Amino acid sequence: MNLLQHALIEKAGHDNGFEHVLPNSPEGWLALGSARHPAEVSVQAQDGGFRALLTRSQAGLPEELARSFSEFIEGEAMSGPSFLLPSQAGLAGWLRRAASLAQALPNQAMVAFDGQVKSALAELEPAAAMSTEVQRMVRQRLGQQAFRQAMLDYWGGACAVTGVALPQALRASHAKAWALCATDAERLDVYNGFLLSANLDALFDTGLATFDDDGVLHLAPVVTGPALAALGLAPGLKLRWLDQHHRPYLAFHRAQCGWWLP
Repeated sequence: MNLLQHALIEKAGHDNGFEHVLPNSPEGWLALGSARHPAEVSVQAQDGGFRALLTRSQAGLPEELARSFSEFIEGEAMSGPSFLLPSQAGLAGWLRRAASLAQALPNQAMVAFDGQVKSALAELEPAAAMSTEVQRMVRQRLGQQAFRQAMLDYWGGACAVTGVALPQALRASHAKAWALCATDAERLDVYNGFLLSANLDALFDTGLATFDDDGVLHLAPVVTGPALAALGLAPGLKLRWLDQHHRPYLAFHRAQCGWWLP
């Protein structure tokens, strides 16, 4: 690897979620990491493009990353499948997606959330910080923010159904409602919900819409043809993808729709 290639890879990492060059990079590779998430990657220049692989990650991250970059997988290299990326833009996209997933997947959102809660409580007067009600309100406010960010990261900033990529029109929808979750880890689980456009969120949140285990959208009978047209919906819509870890939460959500779902 020459100095220019080294500089290009380092800059791509710095700009896309891997701001640190790690020591002891394998020969011919550049190892990158971040203080914001646990993932580490190695990249080398190859045939006018780049070869990249995950060398450290949470469970599930390699599979999620392969979902978005399946056409670039080039067999095994070192510790797992490598991705042959044809350009610097392709490398940047791969790094950005890897970093986003690393920040969204369990339990990274929970780690960040705990730190935010401690910082927020430390800024309050001691008497207020000790109040159970204040602590509950702080945890809920920050938790909702953390969950939304995890949804944006996981779904790439686009609706899980329509692909609409307008953050102002997107909502982080819980499958198992915040109040019904037993723990904060369950509330912040990136698989406990979907990033949905506001119209779909309203239906999903009120139990007028749900998804089956294949990701197909089902609507309550009261959502008639004229309402579908007005909402901009159509039969046959489905989730862009569905992970097995979504299914237990979806089963819970469908149980709440038992009054209309066959």
